[in-house]
Amino acid sequence: MAVGKTTVGRCLAAELGMRFLDTDQVIEERAGADISWIFDVEGELGFRDREEHVVEDLTQLSGIVLATGGGVVLRPENRRNLASRGIVIYLDTSIDRLVQRTRHDKRRPLLRGGNREALERLARERAPLYEDVADYRFNADRRSAKALAREISAVLQKDEIVNG
Repeated sequence: MAVGKTTVGRCLAAELGMRFLDTDQVIEERAGADISWIFDVEGELGFRDREEHVVEDLTQLSGIVLATGGGVVLRPENRRNLASRGIVIYLDTSIDRLVQRTRHDKRRPLLRGGNREALERLARERAPLYEDVADYRFNADRRSAKALAREISAVLQKDEIVNG
């Protein structure tokens, strides 16, 4: 959460000449409401159900860069679909950086009144799941989104995952 998946994903898609999609944006479009409203009305379970359906649909597409919400890895079905249908890139950053990025954020329901303890708890829960499903891991602490996207693109080209 708040590591820059959407921003880096957009830059990576542009770098690779691919279409960019974001699961949270698709969920909002399909629901006709924002994520905060979905959490308020349906709870986290309702949101996760919607997210699972979107991941099922979007991971069947090819030639895309897909950014997901931070909690997507909580459901085994999402992890299976992501790992078996594409290349998973895990963007990691320090808790200090996450605190900086989220201290005024009102759009993240799980961080309302966001604090270090909540971020640390989420990281403890999610990091092992991301590590398990990821094909690549990049640290997003001190680089611009464009620079990080260029680095990811170069690695994917070197490993012949994408064409240069």
